Amino acid sequence: MKQRRFTALAMGIAAVLTLGLAACTPGGQSADPGAAPAEGGDGDYTIAIVPKDSTNPWFVRMEEGVKRFAADTGLDVYQKGPAETDATMQAQVIQDLIAQGVDAIGVVPVDPGALETVLKQAMDAGIVVVTHEGASQENTMYDIEAFNNTDYGAFIMDNLAEAMGEEGVYTTMVGHVTNASHNEWADGAVAQAEANYPNLTLLEAEPRVESQDDGEVAYQAAKELLKKYPEIKGIVGTSSFDAPGVARAIEELGLTGKVFVSGTGMPAANKSILDKGLVKTLTLWDPADAGYALAALAEKILNGEEITDGLDLGVAGYEDMNFAEGSDKVLEGNGWVVITKDNVDEFGF
Repeated sequence: MKQRRFTALAMGIAAVLTLGLAACTPGGQSADPGAAPAEGGDGDYTIAIVPKDSTNPWFVRMEEGVKRFAADTGLDVYQKGPAETDATMQAQVIQDLIAQGVDAIGVVPVDPGALETVLKQAMDAGIVVVTHEGASQENTMYDIEAFNNTDYGAFIMDNLAEAMGEEGVYTTMVGHVTNASHNEWADGAVAQAEANYPNLTLLEAEPRVESQDDGEVAYQAAKELLKKYPEIKGIVGTSSFDAPGVARAIEELGLTGKVFVSGTGMPAANKSILDKGLVKTLTLWDPADAGYALAALAEKILNGEEITDGLDLGVAGYEDMNFAEGSDKVLEGNGWVVITKDNVDEFGF
């Protein structure tokens, strides 16, 4: 069984010795990197969750899960993010939290590479750092994914292929070309098409388009693509803004039933495009559950618990987390769902 044990002091021991501080950590764990976790800390923790963007409806929903975890545990757990999707602004939020001396920080990184320095600072300060949608993040103790990213991309492609009649030209759209998970989904979709749909062809001229996590940008980009390449029959979306923006372009250009899009999206925000048939299916995981799971993981580390295969973070889709193949850091669940016009009203968000 794979396992990884967290020892906060081991990562910042030089700094701690220099400052002459007592040899203890937020989780009250042993200073010996090889020692078993201690019984845990005093349980009085402050955990901050940092989303990509505090105003994005996806992360507004995530905050509901964070608040639910706080209510369930009685801990000081809250969400604080930048006003827009910007890696520099997100790094500043994290620096502010380091200065405040929080016990743990959970991050949904805008750009994993851009956050490496500040997250290392947090870890060196003895702060527990965990991430979500950051499988490539180096300076994190663990990253949790609602599912295997390659499998999720394949799942999106299966839905798009069905809508396209398993033939035609398609392309992919990501929120940002630096977004690790979006690109992994898109790569997974392309791999699935190559392996299982011989009559689907990736648009070579523009195989990946950036929407900047913005519905208006997705709409404009899709409109330009469909005018420039009238042979396009399908678009794989990854950002929650992609499918709605593309659907708007499809409708405006009179291509309903001729061009299709599938990808991630919020139920309530996309009910109309599903009802109109502009989008056959959308896929997602509940961001509230992801926020809850991220905070739960941080608490377990602070308590000195072992993080092993079969990890239960107390919420559906995250009750049997296992390490990704070849990794002792990335934990994967089984949290995706499909939204159609027939079940869109069942989700409640």
